[in-house]
Amino acid sequence: MALSVGEIVNGKVTGITNFGAFVETEDGSRGMIHISEISRSYIEDIKSVLKIGQAVTVKVISIADDGKVALSMKQLEKADANKKSAANRKPRTREPQKPRKKYEPAPPVTSPGDFEWQSSSSGGSFEDMMSKFKRTSEDKMSDLKRGESRGYSRRGNGGGRK
Repeated sequence: MALSVGEIVNGKVTGITNFGAFVETEDGSRGMIHISEISRSYIEDIKSVLKIGQAVTVKVISIADDGKVALSMKQLEKADANKKSAANRKPRTREPQKPRKKYEPAPPVTSPGDFEWQSSSSGGSFEDMMSKFKRTSEDKMSDLKRGESRGYSRRGNGGGRK
């Protein structure tokens, strides 16, 4: 009798490797259970879960063109767990929802925080603001250059290499 995908069969473990276990079914077909298809929980060592000669019930999950049969014990666990949980599950009752508050938009933002975009003393044109910016920028740059010539270092090592 040939195996078909989705079929549940009984068999015996004939070999164990690091990556899975080989199973011979009752009809003489052989397949492999990958370590990820043995259990829903993490398995560090297959030999702690399966033994050679152990009888197992497996589900055929795929059959490759070259005849390799992939088996799963995990998918049977899911089916059993779903049946048990469905039997123990209580019917859900829906609680009435509280009425929602009417949407009120947030008040408009007048200024972003405490940042002052323009100083109150200077209400000049764009050119005035640019010239002020350039002047302060040049002052800062000259201070930095003067500090470099004296051996000033931001890291505080007192003059750097000499």
